[in-house]
Amino acid sequence: MAGINKVILVGNLGKDPEVRTIQSGAQVAKFSLATSESYTNKEGQKIDSTEWHNIVVWRGLATLAEKYLKKGNRVYIEGKIRYRQYEDKDGVKKYITEIEAAEMMLLDKAPTSGGGYTNTNPSYNTGNNDSGTSGSYNTGNVNDEAPPVNDDLPF
Repeated sequence: MAGINKVILVGNLGKDPEVRTIQSGAQVAKFSLATSESYTNKEGQKIDSTEWHNIVVWRGLATLAEKYLKKGNRVYIEGKIRYRQYEDKDGVKKYITEIEAAEMMLLDKAPTSGGGYTNTNPSYNTGNNDSGTSGSYNTGNVNDEAPPVNDDLPF
């Protein structure tokens, strides 16, 4: 039986997406996402805990991230965990954990030209769904492998 590598996160962007185009012409965007939770400890104190996640989106999702996502935006991310390693300038081996997003949904409301707000939460995915459903953005086959990133630095 095949394994499952699936992650679902809802959180806020820690910074604007950094977008670049790699040699093959594909766009890649990277940004941090904060997820927070609260719980009460044994002493009855409320504890807030925040985890930071490195998010990577490719191709059409990268274009959309660049256009619509800004620091502080609340966003839904669905994807898979990726681990990679690289060597820094000094030859020290570094390890990084990233979430490679296959679906992304903006959960905030965007300002309208009339000064009000409208809900802009279309779902964008990399799946092969050509149903023409409103709010879907299709960037190709989800089984396409992302090009390897050969950086010295982790973006």
